[in-house]
Amino acid sequence: MLILLILLVAAERLAELAVARRNTRWALSRGGREHGRGHYPVMAVLHVALLAGCLAEAPFRPFVPALGLPMLALVILSQALRWWCVAALGRRWNTRVIVIPGLPLVASGPYRWFRHPNYVAVVVEGIALPLVHTAWLTALVFTLLNAVLLTVRIRCENAALAGAAA
Repeated sequence: MLILLILLVAAERLAELAVARRNTRWALSRGGREHGRGHYPVMAVLHVALLAGCLAEAPFRPFVPALGLPMLALVILSQALRWWCVAALGRRWNTRVIVIPGLPLVASGPYRWFRHPNYVAVVVEGIALPLVHTAWLTALVFTLLNAVLLTVRIRCENAALAGAAA
């Protein structure tokens, strides 16, 4: 079951990348500017490391249904939130920070309540996915590293969006 879950999440990531690639071409063709290129490779490596960490650690941990089943529900809910973000942003959604000057901020979908709802999904998934199979070390290390990365990413995104609105 562990390998199946990780394969499903990996397939979801590949689907995200396909959507992002298409949206990147669209945004750049409309004058979009990419910001924060330096942290993007770090983010990609960290997300691959999350999946690898789950596969490496989980076989040495017991499956605890009282923990694993609620965490699986959170993984599913985080995926739902992520794709709600994708739907709300439409062609403007991306794994990169690309802003098209002059476009207003999106205020529909989960963006009505949160400025960065996709990152809520990332944080929840980063904790919950490893804990489905009690891989607490992977959850802890990913969460700490992701907190540092999201600090950089959110600052970059906020600055890019503020610059586009000016």
